[in-house]
Amino acid sequence: MGTSDKSVKPAVGGGAKKILYTLKTVNRIGLNHSAKALTAKNACKACGLGMGGQQGGMTNEQGDFPSVCNKSVQAQSTDIQPPIPSEIFTHSLAELRELSAHQLEHLGRLDKPLYKAKDATHFETVEWDWAIEHAAEHFSYTSAERSFFYSSGRSSNEAGFVLQLLARVYGTNNVNNCSYYCHQATGVGLSETIGVGTSTVELADLDGCDCIFVIGANPASNHPRFVHKLQACRARGGQVVVINPAKEPGLVRFALPKSPRSIIVGGDEIASHYLQPHIGSDIAVFKGIAKAVIERRAMASDFLLQHTEDYQAFIDDINATDWSKIELLSGVSRGELEAVAKVYSQSSNAVFAWGMGVTHHQHGVANVEYISNLALLRGMIAKPFAGLLPLRGHSNVQGIGTIGVKPVLADEVLRNIEQQLGLALPDKKLSPGLDTLACIEAADRGEIDAALIMGGNLFQATPNSVWAEQAFDKIACKVYLTTTMNKGHLHGIDNSEAIILPVAARDEEPEPTTQESMFNFVRYSEGGIDRLSNVRSEVAILTHFAEQLLVQLSDKESLSPTFDFSVFRSHRTIRETIAAVVPGMAELKSIDIAKKEFHVGQRLLHTPEFMRPSGKAKFVVHPLPASLDDAEFSFRLMSVRSEGQFNSIIYEEKDSYRRIDQRWSVMMNPKQINHLGIQAGDKVDIQSAHGQMQRVTVYPFDLPDGDIMVYYPEANVLIGSARDPRSQTPAFKSVPVKLLVSTSEH
Repeated sequence: MGTSDKSVKPAVGGGAKKILYTLKTVNRIGLNHSAKALTAKNACKACGLGMGGQQGGMTNEQGDFPSVCNKSVQAQSTDIQPPIPSEIFTHSLAELRELSAHQLEHLGRLDKPLYKAKDATHFETVEWDWAIEHAAEHFSYTSAERSFFYSSGRSSNEAGFVLQLLARVYGTNNVNNCSYYCHQATGVGLSETIGVGTSTVELADLDGCDCIFVIGANPASNHPRFVHKLQACRARGGQVVVINPAKEPGLVRFALPKSPRSIIVGGDEIASHYLQPHIGSDIAVFKGIAKAVIERRAMASDFLLQHTEDYQAFIDDINATDWSKIELLSGVSRGELEAVAKVYSQSSNAVFAWGMGVTHHQHGVANVEYISNLALLRGMIAKPFAGLLPLRGHSNVQGIGTIGVKPVLADEVLRNIEQQLGLALPDKKLSPGLDTLACIEAADRGEIDAALIMGGNLFQATPNSVWAEQAFDKIACKVYLTTTMNKGHLHGIDNSEAIILPVAARDEEPEPTTQESMFNFVRYSEGGIDRLSNVRSEVAILTHFAEQLLVQLSDKESLSPTFDFSVFRSHRTIRETIAAVVPGMAELKSIDIAKKEFHVGQRLLHTPEFMRPSGKAKFVVHPLPASLDDAEFSFRLMSVRSEGQFNSIIYEEKDSYRRIDQRWSVMMNPKQINHLGIQAGDKVDIQSAHGQMQRVTVYPFDLPDGDIMVYYPEANVLIGSARDPRSQTPAFKSVPVKLLVSTSEH
């Protein structure tokens, strides 16, 4: 916890406490179970960094061993649970809602289909055939345009492809994945500037760079293995520049759990430079760094002339931007920005990595475009050991997008699917499909009657929680595919039906599956671990559902089913189809035979061959965003994850790195605490234009004046429907709020 009290020993990320936590968790779930799970040839279930696959569960794609982290163990810990006792479901929805997210996650594994009738107060267990046939019946009576299909980023490529194809054969392009709530802004921004919406680097590139920018991310908590690359960069004399309003302890110092030396000395220094701008002022920061680079005449002039367009407009705009305005908006001094620019100007190979602190704004796409601008300015794209690296969350969120779980398919993919499978899919021009938030807004208007939600916790991930619950409850039938219970299965179902279908975890799949890392690297997971007898693979559920749905639809219209989904019961057949229709995925066809994992074609940029019409990268110019100053809502809030959390899954109630022992908390600058006339540990009410949180415990933290942090998803009650207009990503950060000393008794 960063505070102004120098007597407080700063927290250090990683270290012995993580080793002890891991050992404790392993002991709880059993050594044999843990060893089998962590060493099997399956991709890691946590982040998208890319551990596991054919190299083995504790090995990365470079062959580094042991490559395992706290998140891997946490993810395994919930999968290696006994079934939820049947008596749990004798309790009402109201009683189950009293459980915390952490408690729900640790009830055990779901191993029986559950059904909640429209007017019921309880779930009941049902048979598989009845559950799937009942779900299909609902969808058969629903117009396709009044439905939506959603996948988390933890599902396989095989399941994702079947899901999106099922939706389109059914007749809708309302197909979404979780990236619309995280990195969609990245995809839109990079597609505009360099023609590829994903990472331009591979994991090995991190071993040859001498400068890494970490922007709007906290990998010490969310991508721990990435911190090893940051430490290695520092060890070989490189620089790590962190840009984050919060002084995160794990990015200041980190004790590598597998390094006794690092633990003994109290951790290694990670950040060589740490900029703490105001929340939402990213573009001002990027313009400031660019301005200092230009003033140093450190641009890559030949690269700009040969391989970019519109660079002069960018330089002219930067030259016309006053330093005083940059400093005022960002809260970062000219000297600090010039120091970072000097580091960048002297680097030979720089990598820019960023997280949702960049994308979760109303100008998220512009933020990403300016990171691209900054990289292009010195020619740090399209060569080895340099480039752009969006830090993806879910382990297969990249792959889910690659294989088409999104409203609009690329023209080539759409054409290939229609030709390969002999189908006529919905015209994307006439029916372009709704993004994730738009689907829920449509539900609130009474325009959605059925939804199939594969994995994740879409309800809790959605902003404006009170409104979201009302919107979900207006969907007459919701079908959930999941391994464990979460809050999303209990809310928004009072006046509607819900069907919950228990799925096999990745390492339990009866047939191999594939996933794609944030480095565009496709991994092969063998599955095969036998834990529960009554769960089914996502592919088996989806194909069974599709067969039932199409039969029921054809019976109503006295026609033959439009497509035989039984051919996709075989995962190999699905992969062969993906290989034939998705550019860059040809090697997927034989991955189960060759066991050769691969990079998706035309993604890595090691030469200046940009996938844009001109063949050149493009600079984009935007004005500085307006100040967020608000007379009534004078604080700027950003929602954040805790150390014991992954996306919406709560593994631990406390946050060890920030030294916070409960989640109903607000972090703020100690000076601001004093200004409010309160002390650490006191309670405040947080109000926005959309909702409120009462009696939230105050914790001091190293943040700029006027900026506060609150845990996600608890903070979602404060967050409205504001979004980036180009990506439709909600603005989970830069939320105007006010703080009131709490007088409430509840």
